[in-house]
Amino acid sequence: MQRFFVLAVLILLGWLTYRLSPILSPFLVAGILAYLGNPLVTRLQRYRIPRTWGTTLVFISVLLLLAGVTMALLPVIRHQSLLFVEYLRQYLELLQTRIIPQLSARIGIHLDSQSITHYATANAQKLAGWLGRSLQVALSSGSGLISSVLDVILVPVLGFYLLRDWPHLLNRIAALIPQRYLPISQRLASDADAMLMAFLRGQLLVMLALGTSYAIGLSIVGLQTAILIGLVAGLLSFVPYLGVVSGVTMASLAMYVQTGAFLPILWVLMVFAIGQILESMVFTPYLVGDRIGLHPVAVIFAVLAGGELFGFAGLLLALPITAVLIALLRHVHGWYLQSPHYLDKEP
Repeated sequence: MQRFFVLAVLILLGWLTYRLSPILSPFLVAGILAYLGNPLVTRLQRYRIPRTWGTTLVFISVLLLLAGVTMALLPVIRHQSLLFVEYLRQYLELLQTRIIPQLSARIGIHLDSQSITHYATANAQKLAGWLGRSLQVALSSGSGLISSVLDVILVPVLGFYLLRDWPHLLNRIAALIPQRYLPISQRLASDADAMLMAFLRGQLLVMLALGTSYAIGLSIVGLQTAILIGLVAGLLSFVPYLGVVSGVTMASLAMYVQTGAFLPILWVLMVFAIGQILESMVFTPYLVGDRIGLHPVAVIFAVLAGGELFGFAGLLLALPITAVLIALLRHVHGWYLQSPHYLDKEP
């Protein structure tokens, strides 16, 4: 009877999560921020700083840092965004007036620029369909801009209260677990916590390091939209190969329009090749380590499945949940190897 009750509760929670997914995004972002900030506030408590004051100090420091970075980068990002849009317009003109006619003359087949543009646009829309649906779900709970502004305001408020009361929330959850399952639950939670914390911190640092490396490298080779493209490629690198593919595409397009030649694109390819070498040999081993073990195929599937099932909230939860599940599956795998079924013994 108890098992059916637990199963019913889990099904109810899953259904509520699915139904409430459009409004869960600020709560999820706030929860992730509180989770990342909890070790720092806990460390401040060791110096006899009350948790409320420690939470306030951490939040003020983070807000000041974000405000400083935003004020420093916003003018550059705005200028380079407008420049990239202009590059895109010029590239479409070159595509119709020069590239397609030359290609048609060389291969001896008549190519219609309008049909090619229409075909490329249709396929691009299909590839970006899951992202568009996710953003639509994220914004459908309110009236567009007002809802987004409210989310931006809610995240720091929710994050502050969650961070301040984090130990009390964990204690209340632990109090609901039956006593006979408490030791194994604590062991599983500890391993999942270590996995999740290492993954989130490491992934954020890898994204920052890659974005910085791309921006510096593209600036050295003379690309005028280097900072914008480098940051975008770094942010998208949480999905394997998505960051480098999008970065190479945007940077190659911008470099061709900027210089009017194909040869400088080789420098762009070299920058991203060096970035991939740094990621595999330096950033990931030192910043993430071997404690995660997330296969690229599993990461891609988790992100796509999360976005398809739960929209933007699913995108936020996909990788953290996958990291936790892998930690739990390692325990299940260990139990299975020690079980009578695997050892071919009588139970």
